[in-house]
Amino acid sequence: MIRTPFRRLAFAALKHVLNLWVRSQTINLSAATLKIDRSKPVIYVLQQHSLTDLAVLDSECIKAGLPRPVTPVVVGDILEANAYIYATPAPDWLGRPVKRTVPTRLTHLLTAVKHSTVEDAQIVPVSVFWGQSPDRETSFWKVLWTDNWVVTGRLRKLARILFLGRMTRVLFSDPINLRQLVSQNKSEERTQRMVLRIVRVHFRNLKTAVIGPDLSHRRTLIKALLEAPTVREAIEREATRSGLSRERAKGQAFGYAMEIASDFSYPVVRCLEIILSWFWNTLYKGIRVNHIDRVQNVAQGNEIVYVPCHRSHMDYLLLSYLLFHNGLTPPHIAAGINLNMPVVGSILRRGGAFFMRRSFKGNALYTAVFNEYMYTLFSRGFSTEYFVEGGRSRTGRMLQPKTGMLAITLRSFLRNSQRPVVFVPVYIGYERVFEGRTYLGELRGAAKKKESILDIFKVVKALRQRFGQVWVNFGEPLSLPQFLDQHQPEWRELAYDQEARPPWFSSVTHCLAEVVARRINDATAVNPVNLTALILLSTPRQAMDESALTRVFDLYLSLLRQVPYSPSATLPEGDGQAQVSYVRSLNILIEQEDAIGRILSLNEQNTVLMTYYRNNILHVFALPALLASFFQNTPRMSVEQIHRFTQALYPYLQAELFIRWDRDELPAVIDQWLKALVDHDLLQQEGNVYKRHTPSSRQFVRLSLLAHSLQQTLQRYYMAIALLLKHGQNCLTALELEDVCTVMARRLSILHGLNAPEFFDKTLFRHFIQTLLKEGVLHQNENGKLSHHELLGELAEEAGKRMLPAEIRLSIRQVALERPDEISLPLEPNEH
Repeated sequence: MIRTPFRRLAFAALKHVLNLWVRSQTINLSAATLKIDRSKPVIYVLQQHSLTDLAVLDSECIKAGLPRPVTPVVVGDILEANAYIYATPAPDWLGRPVKRTVPTRLTHLLTAVKHSTVEDAQIVPVSVFWGQSPDRETSFWKVLWTDNWVVTGRLRKLARILFLGRMTRVLFSDPINLRQLVSQNKSEERTQRMVLRIVRVHFRNLKTAVIGPDLSHRRTLIKALLEAPTVREAIEREATRSGLSRERAKGQAFGYAMEIASDFSYPVVRCLEIILSWFWNTLYKGIRVNHIDRVQNVAQGNEIVYVPCHRSHMDYLLLSYLLFHNGLTPPHIAAGINLNMPVVGSILRRGGAFFMRRSFKGNALYTAVFNEYMYTLFSRGFSTEYFVEGGRSRTGRMLQPKTGMLAITLRSFLRNSQRPVVFVPVYIGYERVFEGRTYLGELRGAAKKKESILDIFKVVKALRQRFGQVWVNFGEPLSLPQFLDQHQPEWRELAYDQEARPPWFSSVTHCLAEVVARRINDATAVNPVNLTALILLSTPRQAMDESALTRVFDLYLSLLRQVPYSPSATLPEGDGQAQVSYVRSLNILIEQEDAIGRILSLNEQNTVLMTYYRNNILHVFALPALLASFFQNTPRMSVEQIHRFTQALYPYLQAELFIRWDRDELPAVIDQWLKALVDHDLLQQEGNVYKRHTPSSRQFVRLSLLAHSLQQTLQRYYMAIALLLKHGQNCLTALELEDVCTVMARRLSILHGLNAPEFFDKTLFRHFIQTLLKEGVLHQNENGKLSHHELLGELAEEAGKRMLPAEIRLSIRQVALERPDEISLPLEPNEH
């Protein structure tokens, strides 16, 4: 306590010495100054007895103009000498903890509120973190002394001040109003214990969010994992099945656990942050982070599962770096076993990576160990990260999500639902992806290259190139308990059997995967490069006059500002001219200049690669492009016709591109986009009828440009239906139709010069056929043969006449009729 003049003088001297060396900052200063009500008594709460923490707090309060902790405060009829308390009492002279007691000042405060000598009072928990400023750490030695869960002695505290005093951060938490707690009418003793318990839990949750949960030794964790009932039972079954002794089966389980488990190390994480800070600043021009406050708001008290899109190996490094940089603990990351390479694997493991095999099939013991390991992470409060797409997207679009990790997460939560699970979707958008040349080869048909430790040298070589900026947008968090309440309301009352999944488990998991994928896409970052790709690839020769490109840029940005895709999506700053100039600086475009002006175009190599960037934002423009497509061959349409065609085609676009709007939301969004197209003079409205401009007008050219961004997708749909109709009812299985569509798409791409490899991507046809089955347009008989709705041909042709050029429709029909005996031959089984 700082009561006597001598102690105040000593504290002032300590503070003066600290100020010569310590540099602190409040990371939520504006929030703290707004939430603290200065008309009520304010008492600050520090987690543990520390005069240095108190001195730092006092300095920050002076800078913020907040009431100081070391000045007297009036509480009713009592004048308290100071305005702070410690949640944990000071240890004895030997450093041993003493019995917890209720601080006298807190007792006085609660009594005053209870007897209404003061209307209300507030206590403000304050956390002081030493060495939690990654942007200023420059020494590997310093990271050894940063905050962790080890009990801090006086010597270690002194070392932190010496080595980390110039990188100290202070975090003010929301004030706790005592009137609300006293009004519960509990006894004084119970109220006091309740307040201290709330404060202690708060400090622990906050520390977990900032530096991660308390870590036990890896071997201790693995030992506990092997003793879990589910793993012991799996060991017994494996011993019986394979004829091994129990000890050898247990040895196998131990080997699996060692292969899987991370070996999280705070010093290594801090060192990685130093390296990555230099790396990002060298490789990229800047990293733009949006909506990270959403994570900070849900990090305390919840089990956080980060679910980013997967576009590059940089994704997990970048996300971990940004989380730490913003005061959040880096997550444990699910990594493919292919990354467990010499040296690299060890570093990744100590940085929080745990490794998983691509398939668990046929290995029940490995499955049991992995599931138990994930349950251990969740139950102990570790934040985790995995990619629902499974692997990196080589086409730039969101891949169909894999449900394996989501199912494991859901099983773990049903097993113990005390700690809520919250999914945090993350969209990572690159202006130039690091693996661009590799993807270019794979897009052209080359085999996927296996990762190698020699790839490090490619990283060094790439540092001389320009990769532009990176956007990292945090989407709207998804609470798993709330999701289950909505989709399976009785889940809380049902007993969960680890051996047998509930009947609804599979359908709910698939629904969860779709929602997560949509929320990732909701957070899309529209940037200058992907918008340039969308525009230029919609032109016949992937070229455009610079002034025309600038005008289309302004048009598209204006449309998206009038009808935002989602609250989580972001747009680039500046006008079209600034965006085009920026893209030119990245040396992506070929420039030709004459007396009239400058022409910007793409060469053959960049044309293929730019389909990757276009696909990043294709879902954002899918609906307006669909509306624009209706007027390619039709001069006018009624509102009723537009809604009918849109609602008929939307389920397939939504399933492929993970568009955000549900069907009941669609009519209102269609009307918003029609209004925007009229406001920007792309369409005209006469009552309930919408008209296009004349085909020779500038407005029609721009409308066609918008429509062409979706044309290849619509061509694939039309071709699949044409082939199905040609073969007739109950003649093809889904797999045979998929194979025929792939062959025909390759042929069409050659005939019409379609330089977009995903046009003949087999998985896209597969999911289109699955959606047709889901929507009831197709049916399968007992032999798996497909039959279709009798009006399918009429509806497809009516839509095709409106949306596709006549030569494309004619070519598709001709190709569908050519040599059907060869086209319909199924491929060899191993090619499926």
